[in-house]
This record gives sequence, C-alpha cells and structure tokens, in this order.
Amino acid sequence: MPNVKISCRDVNKIYKREGTSECIHAVKDISLDIYEGEFLCIVGPSGCGKSTLLKIIAGLIPPTSGEVLFDGELVKAPSLKRVMVFQEYALFPWRTTLGNVEFGLEMMGIPVNERRRIATESIRMVGLEGFENKYPFELSGGMKQRVAIARALAVDPETLLMDEPFASVDAQTRNVLKAELLKIWEETKKTVVYVTHNVLEAVFFADRVVMLTARPGKIKDIVEINEPRIRKLSNPKIAKIREHILETIQKEVMLSLKDKLRGIDIHEIEKRII
Repeated sequence: MPNVKISCRDVNKIYKREGTSECIHAVKDISLDIYEGEFLCIVGPSGCGKSTLLKIIAGLIPPTSGEVLFDGELVKAPSLKRVMVFQEYALFPWRTTLGNVEFGLEMMGIPVNERRRIATESIRMVGLEGFENKYPFELSGGMKQRVAIARALAVDPETLLMDEPFASVDAQTRNVLKAELLKIWEETKKTVVYVTHNVLEAVFFADRVVMLTARPGKIKDIVEINEPRIRKLSNPKIAKIREHILETIQKEVMLSLKDKLRGIDIHEIEKRII
C-alpha cells in the first residue's frame, strides 16, 4: 500500500454571506486519504465545493472545522510542496514564457543560471520549446495553460493541485494537453489532485474518482479504476465506470434542482441530460 500523502479529516467549510446572517455550507464531513503518486480526480455537480476542497488542501483557505494533513503535518498555509494550477492562467503579462516559469524559482532564491536550466527543462516538458521569449498576449489559450503547468513543475512540488485546468481551451487543444499531462505524470509520478466537470477526463486520468454530492459537498462514492492507460470508451469496463459516474452526478444535479423544477416532468429532463 502506498504512503498516505494527504489526509482530509472531517473537513467542513461554511461561508457567511457578507452583511447577512445567512451561511453556506460548501463542503461537509470530508474524510479522504490521497496516496503518494496517485492521480485522483474529484467530480460533482456545479457548486458542490470541489474547488473549495482543493483550496483547503492547498492551504489557501482554512477549513471551518476538521483538518488536512500533508505528510502527517497539519496544513496551515500554502507551500511549494503543494502547487495549484488554476483554470485561469494567472500569468504575469509583462514576463515572457521563460520569465513566468522562472518566477517561483526566483522566490526560492535559486541562482540565475540554475533557475534558467530548470525553467528551460520545464518548458521542454510541456512542449513549448521555441516560445521561451514570447509574452502571454502572443500565446494561445492552450499555450498559456502549458506555461502555467511548466511554472508549477519548475519548483518541483510533491503534489500538483489542478482546478479544471483545461476548461478554457478548445476540445482539440484539451486532448493534446491531457495527453501531455498524463505523460508528465507518468515521468514524474507526482501526486495529482484534479478537479473537473468532465467525466470523460476523470475516467481518462484517474486511479480513483471521488464523487461529491450537491452542496454541501459530501463524498457520495469513490470509484477505483484499475485499467491500463490510455483508456477508451470501447473498453466495456471503462464505459461502465463512466456510466456509473454520470448517473450518480445526474441524480445529485436533479436533487439540487428539485425545488426549482416543480411542475416539470423530471423524467423527461433526465432523458435529455447527456
């Protein structure tokens, strides 16, 4: 059994609406062990707290109750051991590709020659050789996300936390980036926690898929995928897993909307959900 890298213990997050007494329970009673070297995907209905949970693991926001342990130590703040890749590219527009990728290394005090070597290697890993001196406005959306991934890889984190990193790019670019990310993971064996709305993406990547309920997000089910990569829907086992995940999420979506859908034929709506 691999070592436990991240442990969430009874994690809850409650937000209070500013200027009101109303509270929103984002995630509820999340207990989950994530193993070293694992590629774990988190899926669930919109607004179920997936990104909130990821930010708590990153140390960007504190839980209201419960705790997160990283290598057995309490997570209290962000760390370069846990680097987050967001849906938005979050690049510095005044820095080139190389400059953006070097940023974290600069903050670590790495000497210029060494950080240039590391940044160049990270750029190579994401397939951006020849674009080192380009600025973000000169890059496509897919290229910008590659820069963001290269920047994360450059600081050699133990864990990558990815919040729908390919949601903003077109389908063709997304497929290329997925293949590249899988190749990088296979080369580095870093622990990856990956939030997505895309069930196919989760089935493509994951060792395990964690399904959350509608808000407040609780763990509904965890599916282990013991099929070799690369996975295709023509594989009956993969198709069955995808169908199970889709059905589970659809039920949660319908439950979350039931008050808004009174008087509407729910079964007819279900037929139309793909």
